[in-house]
Amino acid sequence: MEEQHWADAIAEELLKIRNNHRIATGITPSGPIHIGNLREMLTADAIRRAIIDKGGEAEIIYIADTFDPLRRRYPFLPKEYENYVGMPLSMIPDPEGCHDNYAEHFLQPFLESLEILEIPVIVKRAHEMYANGEYEEVTRIALENRDKIAQIIAEVTGRKLEDDWSPFMPLCKDCKRLTTTKVVSFDGKKVRYVCSCSSEGEVSLREGKLPWRVDWPARWRILGITCEPFGKDHAAAGGSYDTGKRIAKEVFGIEPPYPVPYEWINLKGVGAMSSSKGVVVPVREFIEIVPPEIVRYMIIRAKPKKHIDFDPANLLELVDEFEDGLKKNDRAVQLSMISGVVYSDVPFRHLIVVGQIAKWDLNKVLEIIERTGYRVDEITRKDVERRLKYAKAWLEKFASERLKFEIVERIDVSLFSGEEIEFLRSFANELRDDMSAEDIHNKVYEVANAIGLKPAKAFQAIYKAILGKTYGPRAGYFIKTLGVNWFKERIKTVL
Repeated sequence: MEEQHWADAIAEELLKIRNNHRIATGITPSGPIHIGNLREMLTADAIRRAIIDKGGEAEIIYIADTFDPLRRRYPFLPKEYENYVGMPLSMIPDPEGCHDNYAEHFLQPFLESLEILEIPVIVKRAHEMYANGEYEEVTRIALENRDKIAQIIAEVTGRKLEDDWSPFMPLCKDCKRLTTTKVVSFDGKKVRYVCSCSSEGEVSLREGKLPWRVDWPARWRILGITCEPFGKDHAAAGGSYDTGKRIAKEVFGIEPPYPVPYEWINLKGVGAMSSSKGVVVPVREFIEIVPPEIVRYMIIRAKPKKHIDFDPANLLELVDEFEDGLKKNDRAVQLSMISGVVYSDVPFRHLIVVGQIAKWDLNKVLEIIERTGYRVDEITRKDVERRLKYAKAWLEKFASERLKFEIVERIDVSLFSGEEIEFLRSFANELRDDMSAEDIHNKVYEVANAIGLKPAKAFQAIYKAILGKTYGPRAGYFIKTLGVNWFKERIKTVL
């Protein structure tokens, strides 16, 4: 019996609790939002789709942590951004001057990507939530329960907090920093503070923010969150989920959401992606190169607690698996599909080869596809036109050089030994237009053995005659794609 998909298993657990769910996601736009961040979004969306498929209701709330302070000047930022460290991202200028603020510069392309990936979200910007009073009640509760929260954090983490620690970080009216202020007193409405910039003053509960370990359970209460995927760092013993669930129950009087911890996506040869270190493949860039359903599948196919090793150069293996799953009606493929997309029988691998032969001309590509045995109807035309663009973009950006080729106009006959010339003549004479790719492949061995040439040398001779180098796509398939008659004429021209 086939194992149930992880998203369906979670959906069933959630539907035992209630029929409608709010799934939270949250990412700080402190730098380029990368495909590693997508794990959270796509984990949430797979659960959302699974709940809906089972007759429940679900929506995703995306909290953009726009009110988080800039922690340091990241390597991709100009030197003057050292002056903004400690200030909320929403109050820092856009480093490229094209958006209203720093946070929006990185947030906007990510939100565009979510639309392309068909992840519907209700967007909540944290700085707006604080400013419009959504956090006001929970902030008051947190300040009134300062000692209780400090005790919970100390018990869970084993770390005693400083005597002057507060569950509220006032925004300094002068230097506009959150990280340099200390709460002096709270009278139930206003917070008095001092700042290391020598300023002191009074702020309302809308002019500051809760630290992360308090902010997280607070937003569960504000937004009515029932499920949340989060990174394994938060799930570690003594981590922020452990403190969050106790603060949720003991301070805010709510049940914590159903937790779905996930592992990182590692970039081959680099490790876990990190916006702050600049080790990223930005989402917006990636989905212009890889079809959105394949991006979705890359994450949805793996259980959240299993780490994903991502190598953009090995995309073809992932696409092969997806196309195979499409034929089998695989559940991970179902949860990954994009509306309006209908696949033809033409494999992505075929488009990579045919596109290069036809120099990416759609009509020529369709001619070759038809010649190689595929039915070209309106579905095929529409599908090929869409995926051909991705094939070209991926080949140019990520593919191994061994997959790239160009049919050269002139070949120097001195490149070939006497045996290779004899092989090419005999081999070309043996080919017939009705032969399959496998027949052509087997014919290489037959002719090579007959004249005493090593098969490896025979294949190299074929590639040299077409591409001017000693390697290329699988020979039988390549010749069938090019056309047997084309290859025969080619050999006549070369020799």
